[in-house]
Amino acid sequence: MKDKKQYTRRNFVGTVGLATSGLYFMPLISSCRSDTASAHPNVGNAVNNDFNPDIDIQLKAVQSSTKILSDKNTDTYSYKGSLIKGGKQTLQHLVGSALGPIIRVNKGDRVRIRFENEIPAKSIIHWHGLHVSHENDGHPEHVIDKGETYIYEFEVMNRAGTYWFHPHPHGHTGEQVYKGLAGLFIVTDEEEKALNLPTGDFDIPVVIQDRTFDENHQLVYLPNGRMDQMRGFLGNRILINGKIDKGLSLNKDGKYRLRLLNGSNSRAYKLAWNTGESITVIGVDGGLLASHKTLPYLLLGPAQRVDVWLDLSKKSENEELKLVHLPIPLDTMMGSGMMGGGMMGNQSDNSLPYNSQFDVLKINVGTSKKNDASLPDELSAFTTLNLADATNRTFPRTFNFGMEGMMKWTINGRTYNGMEVADDEIVKLNTTEIWRINNGGNISIEGQNDGGGMMGNNRGMGNMMQMPHPVHIHQLQFNIINRNIENVDQNLWNAVKDGFIDEGWQDSVYLLPGMYMDLVMRFEDFKGLFLYHCHNLEHEDMGMMRNFKIE
Repeated sequence: MKDKKQYTRRNFVGTVGLATSGLYFMPLISSCRSDTASAHPNVGNAVNNDFNPDIDIQLKAVQSSTKILSDKNTDTYSYKGSLIKGGKQTLQHLVGSALGPIIRVNKGDRVRIRFENEIPAKSIIHWHGLHVSHENDGHPEHVIDKGETYIYEFEVMNRAGTYWFHPHPHGHTGEQVYKGLAGLFIVTDEEEKALNLPTGDFDIPVVIQDRTFDENHQLVYLPNGRMDQMRGFLGNRILINGKIDKGLSLNKDGKYRLRLLNGSNSRAYKLAWNTGESITVIGVDGGLLASHKTLPYLLLGPAQRVDVWLDLSKKSENEELKLVHLPIPLDTMMGSGMMGGGMMGNQSDNSLPYNSQFDVLKINVGTSKKNDASLPDELSAFTTLNLADATNRTFPRTFNFGMEGMMKWTINGRTYNGMEVADDEIVKLNTTEIWRINNGGNISIEGQNDGGGMMGNNRGMGNMMQMPHPVHIHQLQFNIINRNIENVDQNLWNAVKDGFIDEGWQDSVYLLPGMYMDLVMRFEDFKGLFLYHCHNLEHEDMGMMRNFKIE
């Protein structure tokens, strides 16, 4: 392992960006506004009086009680927002849901978020997918205690897209997200506004999560302890926008934009319409595609977002349309050996096994209500990064995601350690690089083959514990160059290959066992420490996360 550099924590309040993982259950949305700012004291720096925000929001993480099942409330966590400054549509709460709120902004808006922690645990907010500074990114080292406040102040630099926000305290992210802390951060821009895409009631976030409840209707998290951590938590009920009935009531003849977010801790979904119709995709993590793409099904890994076009003009009133999960081979999806058998167990019928079909979203077609939205041939004009500009185009910077030794998820044999960063995790500002992310293989690291000694991924326990890893890189959006599937189980690949989208700008990808991917990205605007990690939240909490430094 190369020499490491240790960076001490700064005790300050930063300025943060926006993100989104909120959900809303149409039409139960309310706008919230407050005329006074928080009276809570700040931690570290005070509000920057020289920063003149267009939007100012008070956002509290609170203990809540939510009626998810029929006859008894469930103990949850929630983000509660109040609008201090901004248009009334900036902040929308999801009535009756622990999730949310939805924050809607324009590219170029200057945003202040006053995050107040009122849950009995340290927390901080990460704005997933946003291009913001280190102080605004929600690094685990910036966690605050109950009763403290963290100020985020930033300009929205991202193009129009569906982003989200969620907690990021090391070791406790999975639990806090599971209890309800997540919201959507939706950005629009002039290019998008010039299109005739669905807006208002026809623009619908759909947050997909799996949860387990006990007989008292309380959330159950990691009932099998270490086993659930190793594989990632899998619930036995599907929630849509925090609701258990999984239904949306939409209008016949309506043309809709469904903003799908996989907000589950670790579960991926192979999504398809039950009618056999193709899924029409118009956007991914980092915004609209150049043109729409049709797929027979869609593979959506944890943290990924996809915007789907839905035209109900050919449906009948009272018809039911379903988005279903199609079977994926269980043994190859979740690994072999202990992970595929003993640790996974047999998965009883009520635990939503991967190798079965189950309903994810039900759409009830109601009375006719037309809108004039249309699907253009060209959605967005943008230029992807030029591979010739990459400083390491002939020797990609390589990161191996896998098992090191006995039961420890690692990246290049390392786990998260505060502000620590290794020499091979330091990049230069204003440069373009190719990163190769690899799941479980024995490939070279920066041009030097490690012979399997460092990673242990091809030996003993490591080989038995191969699993998919949803990989997320903070602070930037990247382009996918390729996927190498030489070492991917062919049964698994054949079952999911038509569900990937490699076009556009992305911040999260789903890395199958044996697969490696080449990504091209550019480091610009901000120096500092940022994270890259597995977005299986249990793997992340166990340390499958590292810093990279832009200097």
